[in-house]
Amino acid sequence: MRKIPVAEAVGTTLCHDITRIVPGQEKGRAFKRGHVITPADIPKLQDLGKEHIFVWEKGDDLVHEDESALRLARHAAGPGLEWGEPNQGRVNLRATCDGLLKVQVDRLNMLNNLDGVIMSTLHNNRSVAAGQNVAGTRVIPLAIERHILEQAEAISSRPGPLISVKPFRSLWVGIVTTGSEVYTGRIQDGFCSVLKQKTAPYGARVLGQVIVPDDPGIISMEIRRFVGEGAELVLVTGGMSVDPDDVTPTGIRGTGAEVVFYGAPVLPGAMFMMAYLGHVAVCGLPGCVMFNKATVFDIVLPRIFAGERLSRGDMVALGHGGYCQECADCRYPDCSFGKSAMV
Repeated sequence: MRKIPVAEAVGTTLCHDITRIVPGQEKGRAFKRGHVITPADIPKLQDLGKEHIFVWEKGDDLVHEDESALRLARHAAGPGLEWGEPNQGRVNLRATCDGLLKVQVDRLNMLNNLDGVIMSTLHNNRSVAAGQNVAGTRVIPLAIERHILEQAEAISSRPGPLISVKPFRSLWVGIVTTGSEVYTGRIQDGFCSVLKQKTAPYGARVLGQVIVPDDPGIISMEIRRFVGEGAELVLVTGGMSVDPDDVTPTGIRGTGAEVVFYGAPVLPGAMFMMAYLGHVAVCGLPGCVMFNKATVFDIVLPRIFAGERLSRGDMVALGHGGYCQECADCRYPDCSFGKSAMV
């Protein structure tokens, strides 16, 4: 690259985008890479504070910022992602489907530790929508040394892609509502409509709902019945506290399910139970799921519908970022709640 005065630049070709910023109003591209400078452009460039421009000289062992960003995007992007054209040296990655964003955080940190290379993403294990931008990448200099870029490409693509989106799978869902007060009709159930609303965005197909008394044997029987009918997720509501009449955890254990965790380090949602009966996820849901906008259930739900089997370590890690501030104007998932430190 060679730097030349703007006043002498007529007829030369820009080798980088030039940005125009109007404080408080806009930031955008004033001149695009490849633009041939005309006499009329000189005062405009000077108004942007440009007294010099860069001219590309072939033969340098450097890779231009646009090409570098495209190469980084191609190497980092796994299934469920696509990328756009460079704009001011930056390339965005966007989801091609609704799904769960997966980021290899350790390798992302390695990449960003390289001089002159950056990749920024949304949080790992976040639910994203088709067409949503989930990451962006660029190099800091106008052109970067080839060997640094090649090192960044290796980190981005091996082993496996740095970033991907796991599409949500439509699951058959069975709902077991516990509570003698609901079973006898003393109060009306409010859980089922909430659960249908929360699971619908992931393509859930509800097999049905059954209301049972506080009897662990009956709870176990109905869970197993739903699994036998093809349920891929069973949601068991109510009776999750430590009161003597709350026997739902006993009923879930009575199925022979493997209990991964009971007592999640998340507020609201501490009385949540995560279990598996074979390959079928069984979730014991505390009452807060019905009343609070965002709970532990909202954190684990997208991972279940993305086909992940949560481990005890996954649940333990939810404690970091697991405290909901219960804002009057809830912005979840665009907030800190549920942003686990798990890498």
